[in-house]
Amino acid sequence: MTNTLDGWIIYTFWGIFGFMLIDFIIAFFKSFWEGSFGPTLVLGYLKDVLYYVLPLTVLLSMTAFDPTGWIIVIFYFLCGLAVMIKYVLDIVKRFQ
Repeated sequence: MTNTLDGWIIYTFWGIFGFMLIDFIIAFFKSFWEGSFGPTLVLGYLKDVLYYVLPLTVLLSMTAFDPTGWIIVIFYFLCGLAVMIKYVLDIVKRFQ
C-alpha cells in the first residue's frame, strides 16, 4: 500500500469515530436533559465498536491474503462508508 492509501484508511477510521462521537454527544445530552441517562447508552456504543470497527480492522489484517492487493481494501472503504452513513442517518433521526 502506498502512503496515500494508508492516509485514507486512517481518515476512514477518524470519520467513523467522529460520527460515532457526535452521535454519542447528541444522545448523551438528550438523555441527560430528559433524565433518562443509563449505562445502556454507553454500552450500545461499545457494542457498535465491537460489531462495526473490529471487523474493519480484521479486514485490514487480511490484505496480505489478497492476491490483487485492492479487493479487500475496496471492500474496507465500502464498509467504512456504510458505517459512516449509518451514523449520519442516526444523527438525522435524533433531530426528528
